[in-house]
Amino acid sequence: MKAAHATAWLAGLALLAGCAARAPVPDWQGNAHAALQAAVAATLEGQPRVAEAEMARARDEIARTGRPALLARAELVLCAARVASLDLDGCPRYAALAVDAEAPERAYAAYLYGQVDAVQAALLPAAQQRAAQGAAAAGVDDPLARLVAAAVQLRQGRASAADVEAAVQAASSQGWRRPLLAWLGAQLRGAEGAGDAGEAERIRRRLALVDNRAPTSPERAP
Repeated sequence: MKAAHATAWLAGLALLAGCAARAPVPDWQGNAHAALQAAVAATLEGQPRVAEAEMARARDEIARTGRPALLARAELVLCAARVASLDLDGCPRYAALAVDAEAPERAYAAYLYGQVDAVQAALLPAAQQRAAQGAAAAGVDDPLARLVAAAVQLRQGRASAADVEAAVQAASSQGWRRPLLAWLGAQLRGAEGAGDAGEAERIRRRLALVDNRAPTSPERAP
């Protein structure tokens, strides 16, 4: 799935979604949109240096408007890609802009933090509303939204094995290396905790493949 599609599920949050359909488009707008898409794609592909370089471009373009609320939206888009990869340390760049963020952005940030209340949930796109209300991550159609929903559930301590599997499938189907490694790691911990040695070994083989490591063979001399 292309980065443009990966961010479309954010509905009112994704910066300038569909801006190319209108003409004329200011240069900063098209440039910021393209850079943000590239930053999200690089984040999901596990290329942090590329992601930061592209996001720096997006920030520079948005800064030309003097509108911090727009930059807050963009920071949330990138933060969502990190949350999808189980980077749950918060959104510090968004937090620095939160005072100027609009209500939908504040609601979405609360959702990412796993702290959204009923009033804020009403401001979320439909899929995120359902997830905030406890719907299973597997029921979210968009792969990136499904990963975020599962991550929020994991943060809240209510992610089931089915939610983790749904996240693994979403990341695998899109070839998103960073979230796939993170979610396979979560699945491995679950298998180890359950004492399922066969399942744990199967997951380790998948991790080795994604991480471009040779699988460990029990017949190979150390």
